[in-house]
Amino acid sequence: MATMVPTEFDTIAAISTPFGEGGIGIIRISGEKSLEIINGIFSPANKMPLKNRMMTYGHIHGEGGELIDEVLTVYMKKPKTYTAEEIVEINCHGGIVPLQKILSLVLAKGARPAEPGEFTKRAFLNGRLDLTQAEAVMDLISAKADKTFDTALNQLEGLLSDKIKECRKELMDVLVDLTVNIDYPDEDIEEVTYQNLITRLNSVHEKVHQLLESADTGRILKEGLKVTIIGKPNVGKSSLMNGLLRQSRAIVTDIPGTTRDTIEENINIKGVPILLTDTAGIRETEDTIEAIGIQRSKDSFNKSDLVIMVMDGNREIEDEDKEILELLEPSKSIILLNKIDLESKITIKDIEVIKDDVRILPVTMKDFSYIEKIEEEILNMVYSGSISQKDSIIITNVRQKNLLEKTEKSLYDAIEISRLYEPLEIIEIDVNSAYISLGEILGEEAGDDILNEVFSRFCLGK
Repeated sequence: MATMVPTEFDTIAAISTPFGEGGIGIIRISGEKSLEIINGIFSPANKMPLKNRMMTYGHIHGEGGELIDEVLTVYMKKPKTYTAEEIVEINCHGGIVPLQKILSLVLAKGARPAEPGEFTKRAFLNGRLDLTQAEAVMDLISAKADKTFDTALNQLEGLLSDKIKECRKELMDVLVDLTVNIDYPDEDIEEVTYQNLITRLNSVHEKVHQLLESADTGRILKEGLKVTIIGKPNVGKSSLMNGLLRQSRAIVTDIPGTTRDTIEENINIKGVPILLTDTAGIRETEDTIEAIGIQRSKDSFNKSDLVIMVMDGNREIEDEDKEILELLEPSKSIILLNKIDLESKITIKDIEVIKDDVRILPVTMKDFSYIEKIEEEILNMVYSGSISQKDSIIITNVRQKNLLEKTEKSLYDAIEISRLYEPLEIIEIDVNSAYISLGEILGEEAGDDILNEVFSRFCLGK
């Protein structure tokens, strides 16, 4: 990112650590008055002025000179700070009282309370981060699994930004050539051919399309994969739930209808967050409560990213099995053919006659050896065997996805009208639209309303 001169803002302050009891609490101050404010309330034990990037031990005193807390304070000189402004961080005892008292002193000395995400917003406005990197900061904070964290970290390091900038550079080169040919047709310049345009635009279109293909995986990594376990009563659904959880969460009995409602649990499979739902066994019943649970089981199909159907290989296929099989979407379903250690009354071919092209895993749930096999299958479906590398660029943000879709549409239109040999002026409009949409992803073309919406989702102190 090009070096930018920090923008002038007033001085802001906020508590940057979670409220509650803790060993350490941090108050962050950013702005031109930061050093002046801390010098007005902080007494270094060594009686020496604060040095850049050096932690200093001392005490915070109130307006009347009373002792507030013993602290460690660090002053960070601009522009090499998080916000590209003067920053002071006060490390005090982690409790509501000392934090609030110190923050009140800071505000009384001339700072104002920071808005949610305002520190990161200033980092963006001062050129320290682009908008994709700023959004990655919040994803890092909210990450609940390793893969989510890795993806956010890659974006913060600029992998996505670099790819977007690469596409924008290619489109800018196209726009320059188009402008020259449109405005100076009689000059001795290289003529832009339609075939050349199509080739160059196709190159950018392919890169944008690849980014868009990662969006579903990105949503799963960010929000979690919604996995629903379904089947008839007593086929092993609750046993599977307990196996994936590595604990007894669902009740397992030989009595049909034991699970009467959905049971939800969050788990982590090799860095991927999973929302796991065990459902009531689907069967005909006159029990009102059980019937409600069964209806919820059927409704869960539409809400799930993945459905795991458990079948009892020791029982012949019944109407309830057929009903469930008909509902399955092969691309997002796994069938576990359980109890294969017993006399088999269902074969894989029997299932394929009813529902072909669906993943079928023969298992026995006598021990937990099958769990790893299921987990691997789930991960394969998440990554589709191609984007699980640590350095992969994965789109996890809805705003970014929508703008990439807009970019792809503009590029598609530009390519199509180039094939029709339409005037260059018309092609230029769509190419420019694609260029602007990519700029909005980085924040270079974003208006105040967009920026306010993005940063309003941040926590205080960040």
